[in-house]
Amino acid sequence: MKQLMSNELIALRPLEPTDLDTLYNWENDTSLWVVSDTVAPYSRAALWQYLEGYTGDIYAQRQLRLMITLASDGTPIGTIDYLNFDPLNNRAELGLFIHNDYRGRGLGRQALEMLTCYSRDHLGLRQLYVFIQLSNEVCLKLFEDFGYRRVGNILNWVKRGNTYHDVALLQMIL
Repeated sequence: MKQLMSNELIALRPLEPTDLDTLYNWENDTSLWVVSDTVAPYSRAALWQYLEGYTGDIYAQRQLRLMITLASDGTPIGTIDYLNFDPLNNRAELGLFIHNDYRGRGLGRQALEMLTCYSRDHLGLRQLYVFIQLSNEVCLKLFEDFGYRRVGNILNWVKRGNTYHDVALLQMIL
């Protein structure tokens, strides 16, 4: 049986209780906080509550997080998220994380392709958008090469430590 969001290399699946340790490690890796809004560590209890309350219902929760796994053995390699889902205007912000051990293999692009098809064909979204720090050249290139259009820069948008950083706003009309 063909899975909705999978290919020969990766699969996107809902979060499971067995993801607790993986999420705990990723969410508490302070080197990743520069690309998220995390400012404090997450406890296992807080993440367990999140997993217990996770329904995968994007309409109810206005977000959807999917685990990116290797198709061969189910190893988690990252996450891809809809954030700020807006069903009235048929748009959502995206977030993408690929663990360092799996970067540079085109797996993020494949996850992005799967989620884009799902966005258009199953959710009926009209647009997707991302905010990317201007210093994150690899991520900017990924989204621009995929067809996202830079529609502007926002100055001093994110604060990291005592420094404010500019971000690019990229958008894809589906």
